[in-house]
Amino acid sequence: MQGRDEQTGFAPLADSGEAQAPAHPQNDPAPPAGEPAETRSLADDLEALVDDARTYMDAELNYQKTRASFAADRVKKTIAFGAVAAFLAVLALIGLTMGLIIALTPHLTAWGATAVVVLGLLLIAAILASKAGKAWNGMMAEFKSEDDQTEKDRADHG
Repeated sequence: MQGRDEQTGFAPLADSGEAQAPAHPQNDPAPPAGEPAETRSLADDLEALVDDARTYMDAELNYQKTRASFAADRVKKTIAFGAVAAFLAVLALIGLTMGLIIALTPHLTAWGATAVVVLGLLLIAAILASKAGKAWNGMMAEFKSEDDQTEKDRADHG
């Protein structure tokens, strides 16, 4: 193998077909050709292990920071688009309510149309609230049965 240039510390390019030493010997799991494994010290191996662990931790932290940044960006967009969609839906429902009142006014008078539309909306709201309550109670009952089952399992095994 060719020797290193004394001024730069780099090995010159090989003109022959002879193999070059790896550019980063710390990434080569085998000991250098001139140094048998028995001559390496435990301290060198531990130092290499610590360096590898630091490199891994830095890479993992950067990866997790990137993931968190990506997720935060997506959450912001989701909230923004959801808020605008909800606002537009509310405006559409207000428009529908006003349209129903205007459309029913010739048949029921203004107060009658208003009363019918408001009572209809309250009826729909009550039905939806009842369904939401049943769903909530079902979820709570499921959690309670899971807790009871967990306590029963603990009593059986403990």
